[in-house]
This record gives sequence, structure tokens and C-alpha cells, in this order.
Amino acid sequence: MVVSSLLRDEVESFLVHLDKERRCSPHTVSAYRRDLRQFIEFAEHKLESDAVRLSDVTVYLLRAWLGDLARTRSAATVARKIAAIQTFYRTLMRRRIIMDNPAASLSTPKLRRPLPTLCDVDAAREIVQMPDGSTASLARDRAMLEVLYGSGLRVSELVGLDIHDMDLESATARVLGKGSKERIVPLGEPCVRALRTYLTVRGELRHPTLGQDDKALFLSKRGKRMGVRRVQTLVHQYGALGAGRADMHPHALRHTCATHMLGGGADLRAIQELLGHSSLSTTQRYTHVSIEHLMAVYDRAHPHARGKEKSGRTKS
Repeated sequence: MVVSSLLRDEVESFLVHLDKERRCSPHTVSAYRRDLRQFIEFAEHKLESDAVRLSDVTVYLLRAWLGDLARTRSAATVARKIAAIQTFYRTLMRRRIIMDNPAASLSTPKLRRPLPTLCDVDAAREIVQMPDGSTASLARDRAMLEVLYGSGLRVSELVGLDIHDMDLESATARVLGKGSKERIVPLGEPCVRALRTYLTVRGELRHPTLGQDDKALFLSKRGKRMGVRRVQTLVHQYGALGAGRADMHPHALRHTCATHMLGGGADLRAIQELLGHSSLSTTQRYTHVSIEHLMAVYDRAHPHARGKEKSGRTKS
């Protein structure tokens, strides 16, 4: 059992493990780095040492840190930091660097999950069909929206698509998801049509002197691969213009895709494969989402529901 190594050294080794071995997204690695380094700073201050060792960390020190966080941070932020520290210590246990896990007994604060942003079928159609024109940019935007809603891709997966990932003859796309896991997703007929139209004018999206990215499927006006932020801005704009939904974002189209498929009779395993979830429990959330969304619509629209609300919801 080796417990004398420095906490800071083990954290840096863990971050390399996440990046190189587990192939976690840069966003995940960055969040874990921020959370774990924050704990290191707390431990060094609390123990009055700039060389805190693994053996110095106890459950009491961890709880003191979380108690300090709870005074200024939201429950969701505290829960994320607990997840980071628990993942770190589970990795140390698996590598037999420690034999006792001080983070094992930490409890995550209960979170009230807000309903994901969703829209009905008509609103989704209005958003997707909003970029209607003959320019290369509009054709690109239409194709991107069709892929986001039609195949439920994450925005990072969308911008990572290369031309050779698309097989329009078989109406499928090869997608590189989280953890560098590949999956094949189907493309609906409207999506295939939009992609064919876009590919005929894609060559117009190029820098006057630098040309264009030869591999990337979706290009900016200057011929570079589209960025996540730009796609987010476009979805927001088309949501507001097409359906009066200023709250739309790419992940909302992913949620909407899954919820509409579930409502249309798709089984959870099929939706899990489409979305690239590693665990079915993640996909099962959509059954909960569908029911809660239905109840929210009912409470907002049905006269009997409004009557219950006025009387404290005590009528049967």
C-alpha cells in the first residue's frame, strides 16, 4: 500500500489518465482539473502545508471542504465536485495506490432537475425549416438543423463530422462520440435531401486566399470547420425566428429528438444506440421527461388542472 505520495502529483497523474487513457472530452478534463486543484488548495490551507500527501486526506477534511463550498455554491456545483473527488479516489483504489477510500461515504446533495427544453413537432419543423434559401450558408444551416434534430447528435459530434463520415446512399453517418466511441446513426429523408443540397454549394464556403478545410463537413463562411459556439448561436437565432423560442439550443434539439421518438413508439434501447449513451439509465430519463412534460402541458392548458391549482390541487 502506497499512501505517502503527494496529493498534487496523484491528481496530475489522474488528469493524464482521463485525457490519454479514458479519452474523456477536453471539457470533462478541464472541469475535473479545476475541481481537484481547488480541493488541493483547500487542503494545503487547512493543513498549513504545501506538500499534502494522500495519507493526510480524511473524510473529515473532505466534508470540511464540501461544507465550505456549500456556503457559496449551488447544490449542482457541489454535486459535480463530489463526483470529481469520488472518481479520483475510485481510480486510486483500482490502481491499488490506496486501500481505503475517504470519499466513499460522501453523499451527493439532492438536486431538483428542471425539465429539459423541448418543443413539439410543429415547432421543431418550423425551426428546422427556417433557413430556407439558395445561399451556401443557408443550405449549411438547414442541413445542420436537420442532423441535430433528425439524428439527435451532440453539438460537438456535429461539428466533428467529416465528409467521409457521411454515406448518403445508405442514409447513415459515422459519429465520433464521447470517449472516442464510434457509432452509426441513421439519417432521415429530409436530412439526406438537405445534405445533398448543401454539398452541391459547399465549395462556395472558402477563404479567398486560404481556401477551405477539405475534410470538415460543415464549414464557416471563411472555409474553416464550424465551431460549437457558432452552431449554438445559429440554433438560438432560428429558434427565435422560426418558432418564437428564444430558449432553443443544440442540446434542446437532441432532447426533442429523443422525446419525439419515444412518443412515436421507439424502444429505449434504440434511442440509447442513437444518442450514444453508455448506460441505459441515462436514456431512461426520457421516460421521466415525457411524463413530466405531459403533466406540465396538462397543468398549463387543461381547465380542470387550473381549477385544481386554484383550490390547492385538493380536488379529485
